[in-house]
Amino acid sequence: MRMYDLIMKKRDGNALTDAEIEYIVKGFVSGEVPDYQMSAFLMAVFYKGMNDREILTLTKVMAESGDMVDLSSIDGVKADKHSTGGVGDKTSLIVAPIVAANGVKVAKMSGRGLGHTGGTVDKLESIPGYRTDLTEKEFLDVVRKTGISVIGQSANLTPADKKMYALRDVTATIDSIPLIASSIMSKKIAAGSDCILLDVKVGSGAFMKNTEDALKLAEVMVTLGENAGRKTRAMITDMDTPLGYAIGNSLEVIESVNTLKGKGPEDLTHECIELSANLMVLGGLGNEDECKRLARKAIDDGSALKRLISMVEAQGGDSSVIKDTENFAKAAFTYDVISPSDGYVTSMDAAGCGIASSMLGAGRETLDSRIDHTAGMILRKKTGDRVAAGDVLTTLYANDESLFKAAADRYMEAVSIGKERKERNPLLYALVSKDKVIRYDK
Repeated sequence: MRMYDLIMKKRDGNALTDAEIEYIVKGFVSGEVPDYQMSAFLMAVFYKGMNDREILTLTKVMAESGDMVDLSSIDGVKADKHSTGGVGDKTSLIVAPIVAANGVKVAKMSGRGLGHTGGTVDKLESIPGYRTDLTEKEFLDVVRKTGISVIGQSANLTPADKKMYALRDVTATIDSIPLIASSIMSKKIAAGSDCILLDVKVGSGAFMKNTEDALKLAEVMVTLGENAGRKTRAMITDMDTPLGYAIGNSLEVIESVNTLKGKGPEDLTHECIELSANLMVLGGLGNEDECKRLARKAIDDGSALKRLISMVEAQGGDSSVIKDTENFAKAAFTYDVISPSDGYVTSMDAAGCGIASSMLGAGRETLDSRIDHTAGMILRKKTGDRVAAGDVLTTLYANDESLFKAAADRYMEAVSIGKERKERNPLLYALVSKDKVIRYDK
């Protein structure tokens, strides 16, 4: 085989054989296929797409390019959850303890944030001492002991995806359903869980900008999971407006803890109940209504919060900040962004809010960037809320006062204030399972 011929074959819109896809991926990981040829291949896929068989083969070969985690030594059902990325999206910190409190083991490898999207690992590392770099043995031991562990992705998990994503990031080939689906699902399959819930975000702060594209992605990923022997569902959720009120690492942990105490924002609480219930359905605990009741009970009786505390302690973290969030380190400076006029918040560009938070130090532009765990913002008003001139729209947090003006200007570019009230988008658009799609927005 020659890589030149395979690039031309895909460029012309033809389907590749399983052997050809395996040759491309293995050759790229080994260094035999150079970056410039892989970049050309990725662009060909971006424009010409892949059929279902090609995507399944690509995902399988990527998953098998490195370590495959074996969770069989852990009793019971093992579950995983993945979000396609958003702003203020701290749902994993809430869903995982709720599900674990109901007896489904959660063994989750998470990523770091990049650009305007936050990462679960960064949020957890705002807890003093919390280790996200456990060995596989330590990871399995924590799951056995507490029923839950959330760590960073191991170094040799899906190396093909790491190399391919780095190229996609700099060659404008991120927004391709075959490439997004294979990237996400190769990691989820390699991570070894029995069931997978996918939270596919749609809107200004997400990769998918409209519901139809989000549904296509969700259906492909559910098929990939089911074909790999994993019970898989996907929920399409809104990311036009940030979820909850907190954006920034320790600020989001605090909001997550408050939610587990039953004092969280209504939108965040509702979405986490829905996500938890669907993951527990996959775990065999009952139908959706029964599992929603179990999820609410885990919040009401404090068992979900106890699971979070037990995981933090088992991974070396200082649980005093979870038991009393006032113990979290605070940013040295705050700055209130004021509404210039009366009216209503008519829209919020979630990506713009995330970028403003990153400008304060809460995010990173490259994987090597350092972040400030205390930086970020607390939204005081969201889409649909009435405002008067002089009201606080958001409070910014930073350890460098010179960052406030640019971040405030960027935030104001993301917010529109008008005379007529606009309803917020629905939180949930659809549920995708192996045999049906339920639309909530129709």
